[in-house]
Parts: sequence; structure tokens; C-alpha cells
Amino acid sequence: MEKQNDVVVRLAKHVIDTVADGSNLIFSPTSINVLLSIIAAGSCAATKEQILSFLMSPSTEHLNTVLTEIVSVALADGSERNDLSLSTANVNTWCEDHTSGLIKQILSKDSIEDIRQSTLILANAVYFKGAWSEKFDARFTKDNDFHLLDGTSVKVPFMTSHKDQYLRRYDGFQVVRLPYVEDQRQFSMYIYLPDASDGLPTLLEKIGSEPGFLDSHIPDYQIELDAFRIPKFKFTFDFKASDVLEDMGLTCPFKSTGGGLTEMVDSPTVGAKLYVSNILHKACIEVDEEGTEAAAVSVGVIQLQCLRKNPDFVADHPFLFTVREDKSGVILFMGQVLDPSKH
Repeated sequence: MEKQNDVVVRLAKHVIDTVADGSNLIFSPTSINVLLSIIAAGSCAATKEQILSFLMSPSTEHLNTVLTEIVSVALADGSERNDLSLSTANVNTWCEDHTSGLIKQILSKDSIEDIRQSTLILANAVYFKGAWSEKFDARFTKDNDFHLLDGTSVKVPFMTSHKDQYLRRYDGFQVVRLPYVEDQRQFSMYIYLPDASDGLPTLLEKIGSEPGFLDSHIPDYQIELDAFRIPKFKFTFDFKASDVLEDMGLTCPFKSTGGGLTEMVDSPTVGAKLYVSNILHKACIEVDEEGTEAAAVSVGVIQLQCLRKNPDFVADHPFLFTVREDKSGVILFMGQVLDPSKH
């Protein structure tokens, strides 16, 4: 799953650089990868090879194995049902049903004309609602300053805990892992907090330049903290994923002269003309005291004469986050919080 997560980082960085426009961001790389895998399975050689290369997968067999693992973690309703083909009339209804009402509309009025001309719509949904294994006590939630990248600040509610946390410090940043209640899967939220208030762009460059970063920066034991505060946040983000993918070099599926989707339908004549006109993506997240709804080890010598104080983790400036299934390594959601006061 490490290579898949490197694809996730590359995609996230491109989304942040091109369409996030200095805003809060949440998207599901899992959702996009599943759609690309479905397209690859129904494509001719050239389109299939380009998608395999983009997803860093050596073969369709390998991609199918990865897809099976991802889908077992990420199906919207947790069942075996996989409604990936549906008519235009019920796309928004389907979307609302499969995200427990969090996302009510993905197709805007501007999309309808394109949709009317579509032969096939591919869609999937990822819904996640997790309760913290250690919930925050709402009595301790207090407003504090969150420092923005432009040097100003806003007052937002911060959740506080006095319990030990899964934390690891690195050069220039910290990572905290917040586990959710475990069932047959184990989800956690990871927060990547730069030391500097304006350090998120530098941290993103570092994450993007180190293969395997997400899988190699995982706190695995709890430590005592002097202060632990993270902001509550809730927001939605949508973008035209097809534009981002084309900009990253994935062009074959989107060619209006024919995207090579010859295996999608029974008719060779229709299949030769099929192409992907749009991939629309929308995600939302809410983090509060109850949980989340969405969708290098340093060794030091302790000297008694100068005991080091416990570290702090205060997320009072822009940070990156992921929601990860720890047994498989699947990144379900990824995003950035630049201003938690913006919904």
C-alpha cells in the first residue's frame, strides 16, 4: 500500500497547489483511486497502461488486488453492494443516501447538460463516522487563537485532553495519532503539525519529496504532554478531479475522440466513442469532541540535573491531516486545515 500512498501524496500536493486556492481542503483519494481502477478495468491497452502507470501499479492483477483491499475498507455502507453504474436522474439522491445525508448534491445545474449526453456515469461514495477511542470532554473546550498563514488570527473552539497521546517529534514538525474505536478495522486520524506557524508549505514539500513518508511517520507509543489542544472543524470541499488528473498527465481516458473505454459496454461501436468527460469529487468532514464524521526515533540521555519538560501539541496554526486504516495502510481521507472558522 506504500506506493498507493505515494500516489495519494502526489495527488494531494497537486490539488493543494492548483485548486485549493488557500482554503481548507478535504478529499478522498480512495474514492478517486477506486474510480480510476474501474476505468482501467474497462479500457483498452493505451488507456489501461497510462492509468496503471499513474497509480504506480505493475499490472491489472496487482491493481485488482489493491482495489479489493481498498473496497473492503472503504465501501460507503460496509456491505458487499457496489453501485458503480447508475442513471443521471438519481445521482444526487444516490450521493445523499450513500453519505448518510452529509453530501446532498454533487451534480450542479452547470453539469446537467454534459450529464444529459452521458452514456454512463461512474460514481462511488465513501462515508466515515468514527468515535474517538478516548473522547474529549466538552467541558474543557475553550476558544483560543488560531494563527493563519497571513499572520492574523481567529478565535475558534479548541478541544483539550489531559491523557497521554500517541505523539512523535521530528525535525521541524510533530505527528499525533488519534485512534477511533476499533471494530474489525482500525482507523486513526493523523495530524501533521509544523513547528513554525507558517511552516505548512515547507512540510508539504518535505512530504512530497520523501517516498513512503506517510507510512514511515507513525507514532507507535503514548507519551505524557504538558498541553494538548486541537481545534474543532467542519467544512466541505469540491473540485473537478478530471482537470487535476489531466494536469498531472493522465489524459487518455478524457479524450473526446474516444477514451479507449472499449470494455465498458458490449457494443464495440459505442465503446470506441466512450470517454470520461468529468470526474467530480466532493467531500466533507466534521471533527468534534465525540469523533469524526466524513467521510525516526530519537534516543536521549536523561540527566537528573536537568529534566526535560513534557512536550506540547497545540494545533493553533495550519496543519495537514489524514484518516488512515492502520491495518491495511489505506488513506481514506486527506486534507489541510488553514482556517477552522471557515465552514
